[in-house]
Parts: sequence; structure tokens; C-alpha cells
Amino acid sequence: MSYATAKLVEEKVFKDPVHRYVHVRDQVIWDLVGTREFQRLRRIRQLGTTYLVFHGAEHSRFNHSLGVYEIVRRIVDDIFAGRPEWDASERLLVLCSALLHDLGHGPFSHAFENVFATDHEEFTRAILLGDTEVNAVLLKVAPDFPEKVAQVIEKTYPNKLVISLISSQIDADRMDYLQRDAYYTGVSYGHFDMERILRVMRPRMNQVVIKESGMHAVEDYIMSRYQMYLQIYFHPVSRSAEVILNHILKRVKVLSEGNYQFKHAPVHFQPFFNNTITVEDYIALDESIMLTYIQFWMQEDDAILRDLSTRFINRKLFGYINMNPKKEPQRFARLQQLFQQIGIDTAYYLVHDSTSDLPYDLYQPGVAIGKLPIMLQMANGEVRELSQESLLVDAIAGRLKTDHKVYYPEEILTDETIDEIFKEELRRLL
Repeated sequence: MSYATAKLVEEKVFKDPVHRYVHVRDQVIWDLVGTREFQRLRRIRQLGTTYLVFHGAEHSRFNHSLGVYEIVRRIVDDIFAGRPEWDASERLLVLCSALLHDLGHGPFSHAFENVFATDHEEFTRAILLGDTEVNAVLLKVAPDFPEKVAQVIEKTYPNKLVISLISSQIDADRMDYLQRDAYYTGVSYGHFDMERILRVMRPRMNQVVIKESGMHAVEDYIMSRYQMYLQIYFHPVSRSAEVILNHILKRVKVLSEGNYQFKHAPVHFQPFFNNTITVEDYIALDESIMLTYIQFWMQEDDAILRDLSTRFINRKLFGYINMNPKKEPQRFARLQQLFQQIGIDTAYYLVHDSTSDLPYDLYQPGVAIGKLPIMLQMANGEVRELSQESLLVDAIAGRLKTDHKVYYPEEILTDETIDEIFKEELRRLL
């Protein structure tokens, strides 16, 4: 028996609060879970700063990655198995890709990437193909197997059906994170009938299609995603924490470039400042390391770094208002003037943040689309795009939802050291 087809003597099972059990029968999957690069995902939170708002949101990308693997395993082993449209030789490839799809995420992913211009997808590829334990396991399958896994995750693999299981508008990635994030945040929005969706999935036309009878379950899934973005992923307080974290990292970068003498030198960050990042440097940095540094920076002489770090650790977050500076340029400019007159650095303490999501992207001839639309397989065998059949989905399809906020330290409105004339105008503008 080759390594690619080797099975464990006894099936391994992970207890999971979302899927009840995650089953591992393949030796390759079990070996990948044990690698240092995959174990690192235990130290990367799935929802970044959201734990500062929803105290249960401490789950990791390790949890999520196992969940995505389990959903894909159920699809290919239980739903697609034996169907002529599914190439069973792709089974191990899609399972490995599902398990490893988030391998390159850094600590507090989005804030980190914004400051240091890193790309988690590029680092996923680097880990898959570099001198790593993950690469060593994949190479034992076949010399070209690491590259195939990278292609699936990058969405360049020739078999688009394989890609669609992990990256589409109704993929295993989304189905896991919606349910998992809802579970750990304690909200009901992300729940939908995944069992029904899996039962009506079919392989066809280089992508997954859904039997017409499952349309209402898919509608429920799309509305769940819509509500989760509005209520969880767009949450203004979580974004306040991310704004502060973003500016901590920016400040550290500015100070480092100015040869500031840190009390606790940010050794782990130097390759990112110097743009000399190796895979080893990247793997060595996780959220436990970052939080340790932020606690150290609470003692720094630099007032801005000290204040921002203290705010983040002790959850003294910024307040916010609904404002798009492009639509209200005079109001925002006056706020900047007032902050500067008071002596507050607007680069760190008056911050515009916007976030956007497209609940469902339908196919429009001649218009580029991010991900393939969801296709329904009708009773007569015809395939139709979801929004053509669903009035509910049609109502939100193609509608970009964008939310704008301006963040600032609320205490300036009650600070007795600030002249009352300034505070009165600030109250009016804020």
C-alpha cells in the first residue's frame, strides 16, 4: 500500500462542538495535523479581535481548518462517491487542500497584513513548498503533490470542481466558519441546515451545483451569512480594537525606522520591518508572541505606543461615529483641526475605517465576478443561476454593503484639561 492510500490502524476522532466529530482515517491527514506549521494555527484566533466583544470567540484557525476538512470529507466520501462526474483520484488532494487552506494566516491577520503588506495566501504557498514539515509530508505522496495543493488553494488548479468545494459562494470554508463563529459568539444568525445542503449537492459542469429541491436551504444559508457580516464581522467595537492594534503596529514600525531605543526590542518584528521575511520568521510569530510584546510596550517611554498598548490590553477602546469623510469632508477636516489644536495626533487618534461585503454575487454577462455563482440543477436537468429562481436572493444579489466609521478617544469629551469651547464644538461634530 502506498503512502497516499495508507489508512490508520484505528480511525482518529476529534470531538467538535459544531460537527460533533471530525473523522481522520488517512495517514497523510493525520501526519499533516501533527506538523508544527499546522499546530501553530492553535495560536491564531479565527476572529482576531472579536474576542474583546464576544467573550466566547476564542476559537482558532486550527478548529476551523479541521471543520472545513470534515465537511469536504463528508461530501467526497458520502455524497460524491460513486458518481461518474466525480474523479475519485482527486479525493486526497481536496482533503489536504481543505485542511491546509488557512495555513499562512498571521497573528490578528487583517491588522498585521495591513501594516506589513504581507499576504497570507503567499505565505500559505511558501509553507506548502518550502523547507517545512508540511512540505515533507506532502512530498511523500508524490513529488508534484505540494504544488497541486498550492494550486487548489490559489484557485489555479485545472479541475475547477475541486476548487469549488473549498472556494466558491457555497463552499466548505464558508459553511464551517458561519456555524463555528455563530457557536462561539453565542448568536443564532449563522445557523442553517447544512445537512440538507450537503444532501442536495451534486458534481457537475466543473463546479458544485444544488438540486432545485434544496433552494430554500441555500436561501437560509445566504441570509445567515448576510446577518453574520452585519452583526459579527462588521461589529464596530471589534473594529475599534482592530484599529488600535493596527496603529500599535504602525507606531512600532515608525519608531523602529527612526532608531528608537525600545526597552523591549521587537526582535520578532525586525524581518518584517526590513522586508527580509523567511518562512521560519513568519511561522515563529503568533498571537501569543504579539500579545506578550504589546504588554511589554505598555512600559515604553513613547507616549503613543504606551497608550495604545494599554488601551488594547485593558480594553479601553475608541468610541465611534457613523461618518464617511469623503461625503462629509468639511466636518472631518474640522475634527482634524480641533484634534490638532488640542494636541492630539490625528494619525493615531482620529481614524476612518470602512468595511464591505457582497452577500451574493450573481452572474452578469460582461461583468467580472469574484466567485462562481450558485447554480441550481432543475428537475428537467437544466442548470439555472440561483437569483433567477429565488426572489429572496435576487433582492440582495449584487448589492455591496459598506459601513463607514470614524474612531476617536471618547474621553476627550470629558477631559477637564481641554478648554470647554473646544469640547463643545467636538460634541456637536461627534
